[in-house]
Amino acid sequence: MKYHDSETAREVANRVQAFMDDVVLPREREALATGEQITDDEISELWEMAKERNLFAPQMPEEYGGQGLAFRDMLPSFEQVGRSLIGAISIRANAPDEGNMHTLELVGSEEQKKEWLRPLVQGEFSSGFSMTEPMQGGGSDPKMLGTTAKKDGDEWVINGHKWWTTGGKESDFLLVMARTDLDAHPYAGTSIILVPTDTDGVNIVRNISHLGGHDITEREFGHAEIKYENVRVPVENTVGEEGQGFQIAQMRLGGGRLTHCMRYSGMAERSLDIAKAYLSEREGFGEPLANKQALRHRIADAETKLHMARTGVRHAARELDQSEARIEVAMAKVFTANVTNEIIDLAVQCCGANGIGKDLPLAQFYENVRAFRIVDGADEVHRRSIARDAFEDIREEEINHVLRFDPDRRAESSTDE
Repeated sequence: MKYHDSETAREVANRVQAFMDDVVLPREREALATGEQITDDEISELWEMAKERNLFAPQMPEEYGGQGLAFRDMLPSFEQVGRSLIGAISIRANAPDEGNMHTLELVGSEEQKKEWLRPLVQGEFSSGFSMTEPMQGGGSDPKMLGTTAKKDGDEWVINGHKWWTTGGKESDFLLVMARTDLDAHPYAGTSIILVPTDTDGVNIVRNISHLGGHDITEREFGHAEIKYENVRVPVENTVGEEGQGFQIAQMRLGGGRLTHCMRYSGMAERSLDIAKAYLSEREGFGEPLANKQALRHRIADAETKLHMARTGVRHAARELDQSEARIEVAMAKVFTANVTNEIIDLAVQCCGANGIGKDLPLAQFYENVRAFRIVDGADEVHRRSIARDAFEDIREEEINHVLRFDPDRRAESSTDE
């Protein structure tokens, strides 16, 4: 299906697709077949190849070593990298580093960009975004954030308990969400603070075992539980304006949700390709399974829904260029998350035993995709926002107009009774 992406977006995405097909997917298949993890040295080699092809860090400005693509122009490339288990990291577009790069580039100080952003883009550093907390802390209701940062002279003193900090165990620094003004509403009294991981008091408890936690690289991209115990960092480590943490996080998550959507839609596309190839080759009951009408209809439905998801993401990206686009992003995220879950489940079913075996990537896709309905905002949270917006502008006169009620007539009817 063709979309109205810019010429730049299509040209770069075509080159990313070629890189995936020629280099990344063959290495992924080898790793799946042998069970041998892809080493850090191999990842560095992929980065060098991506640089040679002008594909490295497409989301970042050229001054930091990226390709300088506009947000909408980079989305089709994210869809291509989503086709591989190692696609995103192969061009340095992997979460959470990609989102943290974006955050520092937009609101970081010049000193923060020099000390942390450039090395992060180049892969010399890795990072984590430390926001989610255990019960009864911040999660789907971020106002419950319990981590605090109090000023002591020219330092922040941070105390709190976080978990699900992606990449936290291997990170060089963390962007920590903390309450910095307990007298203000959390939306106005929360800040983001950059904390080097080797700072005294940063205690990384563990990586949390979870569904889909088996990686084919030797890097640990797990989700860490972290305790901050009297952690002291300079006040100048505040990222953006003090008290603007939620606004910055929303800005980070809005774009991040769409890049996730594109990565997972790429995963769904490859899953469909595998399923269609398998159904065309596998015979049963005297003919290829691809000739069975029930399967053909399910594939047709999957293709249709995936097209709708891609279209919705692109529309949300256009709106995000002009405004916060919270509802458009929420709709795109919840719809794409459910569609990609459904499609990958279908692909596993179509391939039978080969679907649950790990010679193909479908089993890993299946494990990984389930989390997408929870991370970056659970389905229920996004639906809550969408529903609130849907009912927000309904007034009495509009209800009467839509339902064709005449208030006077209703009054008369009430009196007659």
